This record gives sequence, structure tokens and C-alpha cells, in this order.
Amino acid sequence: MIVDIHTHTFPDKIAASTLLKLQSMSHTRPFTDGTEAGLSASMARAGIDCSLVLPVATAARQVCHINDASARLNEEGQARGILSLGCMHPDFDGWKEELSRIASLGLRGIKLHPVYQDVDFDDIRYLRILDRCGELGLIVLTHAGLDVGFPGKVNCSPDMVLRAVEQVGPVTLVLAHMGGWRNWDEVEQLLPQTSVMLDTSFSLGSMTPLGDGYYGPGDLHLLDDDAFLRMVRTFGAHRILFGTDSPWDGQSESLARLRALSLTPQEQADILGGNAQRLLKLC
Repeated sequence: MIVDIHTHTFPDKIAASTLLKLQSMSHTRPFTDGTEAGLSASMARAGIDCSLVLPVATAARQVCHINDASARLNEEGQARGILSLGCMHPDFDGWKEELSRIASLGLRGIKLHPVYQDVDFDDIRYLRILDRCGELGLIVLTHAGLDVGFPGKVNCSPDMVLRAVEQVGPVTLVLAHMGGWRNWDEVEQLLPQTSVMLDTSFSLGSMTPLGDGYYGPGDLHLLDDDAFLRMVRTFGAHRILFGTDSPWDGQSESLARLRALSLTPQEQADILGGNAQRLLKLC
């Protein structure tokens, strides 16, 4: 079973306009139309069995609506292999009660995005969310490192993550983009001894820019094969989860890049699906 732990979709009515806005911010091209149907078609082409959608609340007022929609997606999308986490915003007043409701809805966890939410990851507003998620058995998957749409802005650096996990109780924390996009040296230095897991989304290979002039030559390259494999061995393959960041990277392309690496059969099986199956209780 192949599981993509990191994807995004948008309601059909706003998918096109949302992609245009995000495309103009990031100067990168999407690989699908951003809809659930587009994701489903991408999964069929790639041979991916399950994709996890990660909704982001960019404002506190969106939280309940997004969580209701995520619960509906889990009911309707399971047959197609599309599931969703819930969301939380650090400024949502009813955070404690809503996290309990998320658990009661059967959502396996939440997505946080410190850059879009403009709060540092070691802020008390996130610490209390992490602590409560640990108590409820909810997974927390967060954007980590820089964001391609916000050059130079980091609200979830490896040192912030380290300070956060040292202050909260046990929690299942997944850091997107191999622990911190373009912060990979610090990820290797600071986080291997923690319990965090990493997803592979938008971290291996190179970016596909729109047009010329926005990115310098060095900006187009992500982790090379040797650096990626070193991180896998440093953290252990049992802590690495396959993710693509679809629609911002192609599922087929991401899968091919990972399969081309010098991973052992067991490492590849764990990363591509085994770890996610256990984490999401799919088996």
C-alpha cells in the first residue's frame, strides 16, 4: 500500500482561483487542478492507494467549517482512498473544546501552518495545542522551515521545534518537508534525538519554476540523493513518511524519485506506506 501523507485540495468553486493566487505567490506550477477529482486522477496515474489531505486554517473563524468539511471528506472519500486531517488555528478561542470535537469526529489529527498563521512554533498558543493533542492521541502535522511563497520567513525552525517538544507532553509530531524546508542542516543537528517524524514532501530533486528571474540557480535545487539518504539513516526509515505536497509536486514524479534512491526494500516499504498505515491506523 502506497500512502501520500501530504496533499492539498480545495472546494471545486474556489480551486481555480486559489491555485492562481498560490501560484503567483510561489512562482511554481501546480501538477493538478487542486480538486478532489484532480487528486484522484493523479493517484490513479501514480498507483497511490491513499492520499491524506491537509487543510490549513488561515484565520480562526475558518476552523469549525474546515473541520466539518474534513469529516465529510473522510466519510465520502474513503472509497477513493482520500482522507483528511482536521485543522486548528492558534488564535481560535475554543481550541480545547474543538480539539476534543476533532477527536470525536474521528479525524486522526490536525494540520498547522505557522507561516500562514504568522505565529512561531514555540509560542504558548501552539504549545497548548500540542499538549492537548498528545492527551487526545491526535497527530500533529506541521509545515516546517521556509515556505516557497514567503521568502525568508520562518515560523517553524528546527530550534523552535526543539524548544516546543521539550516543553510539552508526549505528542505524535510530523514535520513536513524533511523536518524544515531549506533548514535541513539544522534539522540533522538538532532533531534526531527527539521523537519527531519527517515527511518527504517537496524536498527531493528540484523545483519547477514558472518563468525566469524569480529564483536564482541555487534556489531550484532541493536535497540531493546523498543528503536525503543520510537524513533517512540518521533519523531511521521508520520515522520517514512519503509525501508529495500535491498539487505542488507530481505524485508520479515524487514516487519515481524516491524509488530511484538506494534504499533497502524494507526502508522503501516503510517510507512509501508502512509507516503511514501504522500512524493512521489503516491496517
